[in-house]
Amino acid sequence: MVATTVHLMRHGEVHNPDGVLYGRLPGYHLSERGLAMAHVVAAHLSGAGGGLLDGVAVPGGPRRDVVAVIASPLQRAQETGAPIAAAFGVELGTDPRIIEAGNHFQGMTFGVGDGSLRHPEHWPYLRNPFRPSWGEPYREQVDRMLAAVDDARALARGHEVVLVSHQLPVWVTRLALEGRRLWHDPRRRQCSLASVTSLRFDGDRLVGVGYSEPAAALLPGAATVAGA
Repeated sequence: MVATTVHLMRHGEVHNPDGVLYGRLPGYHLSERGLAMAHVVAAHLSGAGGGLLDGVAVPGGPRRDVVAVIASPLQRAQETGAPIAAAFGVELGTDPRIIEAGNHFQGMTFGVGDGSLRHPEHWPYLRNPFRPSWGEPYREQVDRMLAAVDDARALARGHEVVLVSHQLPVWVTRLALEGRRLWHDPRRRQCSLASVTSLRFDGDRLVGVGYSEPAAALLPGAATVAGA
């Protein structure tokens, strides 16, 4: 059988001084820390790790056999994927199926106090956390992500491919592949900024799921706004 690996990467930290849930809104770019995260992951995957990059430790490891890098159309994902594509000498591709989840609270601050939850007109959107009622159903996210994974696996058959996406779509895809329920506590997601969830296939069969944080040295103090 042919071994293929599809890496689902979450983008780096975003410049978001107002703390809004930016969702699919345009114009949200990586922060300086986020750009550094992207370059650290690029160095790690391309085998240039084991040292420092602008003072940040880059985990060592062999050069991965990446033959394609594909990102969500959102700016933060494109900026994360660009240095990785450059490190492997490939053109950055775009796939709208790996975009962020749709969310009613997009563009708002989310919470009590001065956030959107203090306004009763938003409360009906919280009625069903299992679907969820405030945004794109988990199952629909999984279906579009898996379709993109299947196409990426065919494209990179026998090699590796990186798909740069967003926390929630990556996490629910992992839950589905591991046979776990899709509704969950967002605080328990294992999908940090610039993390890599690796799906290993033997032919068409999934044989393993791995998780790594090549940019872990940059995580302390990083933004963790819900829905990033």
